[in-house]
Amino acid sequence: MEGDFVKFEMDKVPAHVAIIMDGNGRWAKKRFLPRIAGHKKGSENLRAILNAAGDFGIKCLTVYAFSTENWGRPEDEVNGLMNLLRFYIETELEELNKKDVRITMIGELSNVAEDLRKSIINAIEYTKNNKGLRFNIAFNYGSRSEMVRAIKLISTEVANNNLRIDDINDKIVSEYLYTNDMEDPDLLIRTSGELRISNFLLWQLAYTELYFTDKLWPDFGKKDLEEAIVDFQNRKRRFGKL
Repeated sequence: MEGDFVKFEMDKVPAHVAIIMDGNGRWAKKRFLPRIAGHKKGSENLRAILNAAGDFGIKCLTVYAFSTENWGRPEDEVNGLMNLLRFYIETELEELNKKDVRITMIGELSNVAEDLRKSIINAIEYTKNNKGLRFNIAFNYGSRSEMVRAIKLISTEVANNNLRIDDINDKIVSEYLYTNDMEDPDLLIRTSGELRISNFLLWQLAYTELYFTDKLWPDFGKKDLEEAIVDFQNRKRRFGKL
């Protein structure tokens, strides 16, 4: 890295960064454009942020692409988001693979259109041996649904005498979440000025540092990511201790 972007300590970069990419619709509204135009611009911006994350040494980037609640949006917007995700995966896959990016996903695929489901599964399989940045897409994801799913799986294990109730602890619960093979996020970024978590990684964010910015997602650039990392490095993480 060169120039203005060398401001933080590379050995203290957050290993896992999660982003709530908010503000696409408002970005479009300000420009008298349809909401889907904002989502398209947001997906284009994701490419730049992925590159920046790799430059900065981030190991895992989790992005909130589509929540379980987003199904309640107008049908044309939902369809547009599905088409946009399919287009993004199919057009970016080769480039991400060349950059050694590993694609993973958390969320429920059972009620997703078959062609989109196949595109997602193909991308995961195609990049599974890559060793660079892990690009983790939270799609059709809701944290409460994730925890209900975990409770059901754990209950089944108890009912089948494969697990004792007294053995259930934080570690066991984590093993039944979608994120069972990754560390919890060190830093959560939410764009657009909203100050809430929106059913995103509620269990995993227990000791995550939260960073909120007024920047709308399509305007959130490499410099903004750098500023979030600098802010993170200036905090004292105690994890409930002194």
